[in-house]
Amino acid sequence: MPSVVGLLEQRELTARRRVDELREEADRIQAELAVAEREWNEWVIARSRVGEVLAPGDAVGPDAAGDPSDRGEQPVLPASSEAAKPKSVVPMWRAGLTWSALSVDYQRIVQVLADRNRLGQGPLTCQEMAACFGLDPVPGKVEALRSKAKRLVARGWLAEPAPGRFTLAKAVAGQGAGS
Repeated sequence: MPSVVGLLEQRELTARRRVDELREEADRIQAELAVAEREWNEWVIARSRVGEVLAPGDAVGPDAAGDPSDRGEQPVLPASSEAAKPKSVVPMWRAGLTWSALSVDYQRIVQVLADRNRLGQGPLTCQEMAACFGLDPVPGKVEALRSKAKRLVARGWLAEPAPGRFTLAKAVAGQGAGS
């Protein structure tokens, strides 16, 4: 008859093997997720580029000489993109689009990252953002910030140089105050 300690050791070994298998599977899934997110971001960028090329008024030719951007002026944006309503869709970032095109929650995220960029500080995690906004770092609040930050990344406003760490996209950081 086997000893109780021997049976416990056998079950512990089985449980440890299961944990190791699950960790390997989680690592594999994380790697696949990173590749899928990278591919998704490339498609978002491609769609954005095609949208820029096909946008009316962006034609290159004799009529383009009168384009305000050729004279160093900021292009005039439609009023609807200037003042976003709460719960509005995040527009794709493009040159000349200011932060006021974003709803207040998104503007707060961009502002805190712009301040860090101006001070030469690095990217922020969503937990750090929650602390900056005076929110409790509970999962619901942090995940809501993460969702917004990911949406801003997908739309070209932010960059995610490392998983879960956000900073301003280079083009957005280069436009100055923006608000």
